[in-house]
Amino acid sequence: MELIVDRLTKHYGDIIAADRISLALHQGVYGLLGANGAGKTTLMRMLCGVLRPTFGEIHFNGIDVNQAEYRDKLGYLPQEFGYYPEFTALDFMLYMAVLKGLPKLRAIEKAHELLALVSLENVAKKKIKTFSGGMKQRLGIAQALLNDPQILILDEPTAGLDPKERVRFRNMISKLGETRIVLLSTHIVSDIENIASTILVMKNGQMIHQGSLQDIIRVIEHKVWVCTVSQAKADELMRAYSVINVRQDEGGVFLRMVCDKRPCPEAVETSASLEDLYLYYFSEEKTGE
Repeated sequence: MELIVDRLTKHYGDIIAADRISLALHQGVYGLLGANGAGKTTLMRMLCGVLRPTFGEIHFNGIDVNQAEYRDKLGYLPQEFGYYPEFTALDFMLYMAVLKGLPKLRAIEKAHELLALVSLENVAKKKIKTFSGGMKQRLGIAQALLNDPQILILDEPTAGLDPKERVRFRNMISKLGETRIVLLSTHIVSDIENIASTILVMKNGQMIHQGSLQDIIRVIEHKVWVCTVSQAKADELMRAYSVINVRQDEGGVFLRMVCDKRPCPEAVETSASLEDLYLYYFSEEKTGE
């Protein structure tokens, strides 16, 4: 099982949304990180055949992205997913099953199975317009699984889910990655940190890092610092550096910062996390960095 992305590029006039991206994805969970405008959604839409690249190629096991056989192996949950508010959850699943070419009896069986998987079986006959944002998101994940896809692309799949639901879906996505390629894009860094076997980092349309969590965070070794200082000193440091965490402690103000050198004499180096890396690359530019 191999999804090959070869020099994938997308131009919008003078803007380069994706710049010569090359990847080889195998079964497992891939976490895609990047700020708004980094090119994540453009990449995912090209992988789904929704958006044609300016140039470059996409193949899954030798099948081109433009072939019907490729789409048969694909499940996709876009960030902005359209629902029919007057449909019930079951009607919606059956409608999507028809679009994906499932036989009637298999469609009914699979719809019930997946609604149970995402804990919507008890509201299967209720109209989608009555659903909360989290329930709609669960329904979106269910429809993406209707055709047992070998490639599953999820753009912000845990948006709108409460913490308990997010943990449940993280576990489900991790399980799905045992038998297929799962590409997960989210701004919730902890979701990727907990389940992605490989992390992809995009910035300005380019893939700037890819590797395991340990490989990725090695980039910011010796660049994460903690200290407890006075309020006045804390204000000064927050103006100069990328501050990840700030809280009031008995001894003053506790700060966690990412910067290339020791930000103040009180600062002590600490171990890095994926959230540290994200803020190092994507927070606003600071004069102290």
